Amino acid sequence: MHLVTADEMREMDRQTIESFGLPGRVLMENAGRGAARVLMKKFPDLSSIRVAIASGRGNNGGDGFVIARYLAHAGIPVTVYLLSESSRLSGDTADNFNLLAALNIPVREVTNESDFNQVKTEMAHHQLWVDAILGTGLNSEVKGFFKSVINYINKLNRTVLSVDIPSGLHTDSAKPCGTCIRADVTVTFAFPKIGHIQLPGADYTGELHIIDIGIPPHIVENVPPQHHLISKESIKSLIRPRACDIHKGGTGHVLVLAGSPGKTGAAAMTAMSALRSGAGLVTLGIPESLNSVVESQALEVMTIALAETETGALSDASIDTVLPLLENKKCLTFGPGIGTHPKTKQLVMRLIRECPVPMIIDADGLNNLADHPEILHSCKSEVILTPHPGEMARMLNTTPKNVQENRITFAKEFAGKYNVHLILKGARTLIAHPDGHLYINPSGNPGMASAGMGDVLTGMIAGFVSQGYSPRTAARMAVYLHGDAADKVAASKGPYGYIASDIMDKLPEVIGGITGQRAFQSPHVYSSPLMELL
Repeated sequence: MHLVTADEMREMDRQTIESFGLPGRVLMENAGRGAARVLMKKFPDLSSIRVAIASGRGNNGGDGFVIARYLAHAGIPVTVYLLSESSRLSGDTADNFNLLAALNIPVREVTNESDFNQVKTEMAHHQLWVDAILGTGLNSEVKGFFKSVINYINKLNRTVLSVDIPSGLHTDSAKPCGTCIRADVTVTFAFPKIGHIQLPGADYTGELHIIDIGIPPHIVENVPPQHHLISKESIKSLIRPRACDIHKGGTGHVLVLAGSPGKTGAAAMTAMSALRSGAGLVTLGIPESLNSVVESQALEVMTIALAETETGALSDASIDTVLPLLENKKCLTFGPGIGTHPKTKQLVMRLIRECPVPMIIDADGLNNLADHPEILHSCKSEVILTPHPGEMARMLNTTPKNVQENRITFAKEFAGKYNVHLILKGARTLIAHPDGHLYINPSGNPGMASAGMGDVLTGMIAGFVSQGYSPRTAARMAVYLHGDAADKVAASKGPYGYIASDIMDKLPEVIGGITGQRAFQSPHVYSSPLMELL
């Protein structure tokens, strides 16, 4: 599903009006009528309560006037609070405002703080509010009496439906601009906006409804959105059915380099998650002194003992063993639990420069390259990076707080600059690609704030790449299914307290559930008595 920016939506509207010839007033009518229908369906008892519409003087306010008209037609008592002088309205907004008088819809003009103070008591008597104050074009702090009105509506603690986007929410950054309406329901038009989906905007949006207002498909092709929301349907369409006669050699072989003293669990979970995601074979390269430990943790995984440092971490002396191992592998994943010993760092640098197959780099793999991200330009194959905000901050030489406040910007810039696929983990995980496209993942829950979750995700990506999926497709599949598995575990075990291995064990069921693909069954053979055939 496309997610649009404010500029993209504005350009789609402009082309629809100017080149396609659909009048702006028709778009406004479609928007207001659609929002009114959602409102009446969502709250069927509106005729028994008092409804208020807070409208600004822009197109968002015009949508509010259309809503008021449809509510009045349905016999629902409604009052409009216009936060402007009516003489300042223009175009389609003014035309729709002028229709209110013919229906005897009460209008209160609130043009300043003094006017607002005079209507506060009256406003408090309304049980449901429609927020049509500020639209998607907002790009500055909300100030003055607009801020006072928004804060007051929030303080009333009434049910609120926002038109297009909660007033005060920035469409592209998903940040409140000083203050913001907290909506229970938001009705948006044509496409969801980034601000509806990305946090913290999602917390202000509430339940999101999308209304088709008549933007032609060819206009969307002219203004192709670069941001997308991953959906269950899109993931289902990506997963390929397996041939009945496939064998383990046909589903790929993954090489994992992971682990150090005290962190063998990270190595085992990464390797096992690749198998749980469908890889046919996994070889785990581990420091030689830990080989016997890991063999008992991951029974189905092949292991190879590699040269280690004096501290028991992987050493660059193992490179001559590792590179030949890659000859028959579909991908390499490294980083979980390997540490940051100088010789380990040298191993990481050589792998980045010399690996001939797609790479998934996580955890300490990222920490080892953080001081020299430019080395990524020397890669011979596609690379997927999977940082959490702390690791991302180290690669950018900034703070995790700054990363969290600018997630989309940093993810897109880094992916483009270093020609990598970047998965920025966290609530609403982001997947940024070198071509500028970015995907936002809706699956997952707070119970995933637990050790080992990233190791499972890394193994999953490797498992999908090994089966022949492109790195960009494998990233999308793994991120969504990882969160989906966590959602299903949380539903059965509780909101938190479950662990990474619970997610790993759930993967086959989740993959089968999303595709509807059942285990292969022998064909039914029917026989009939000979006499029945004569």
